Amino acid sequence: MYESKNEALLSTADFARRLAWHVAGAFLLVVIAMLLGVVGHLLFEEISLHDATLNTALVLGGIGPFMLPVTALGKIFIAIYGFITGLFFIASLGVILAPVAHRIMHKFHLDTE
Repeated sequence: MYESKNEALLSTADFARRLAWHVAGAFLLVVIAMLLGVVGHLLFEEISLHDATLNTALVLGGIGPFMLPVTALGKIFIAIYGFITGLFFIASLGVILAPVAHRIMHKFHLDTE
């Protein structure tokens, strides 16, 4: 997927295109996390769709839940979901920063022969 140290550095336009694809992949991860959160809230708590979406967005953003769960399954879900959203954040950050880190490392290790 990435060029090796024997290959030339990507042009700025190609690098921007690669970075855009990675940002799109990270956005897809966020959309999946949002969908999982909204479905989980709707399954385990008796709340409306817009409240489930708000609660999910706040948990995913790291702020915390807007409405605390009432049922035992809702509490278990929000605990697990809160943990998983931290992993989604780390994964999406890694997806976005991977091409940047590769470009920096590739620039330092280019063969000049």
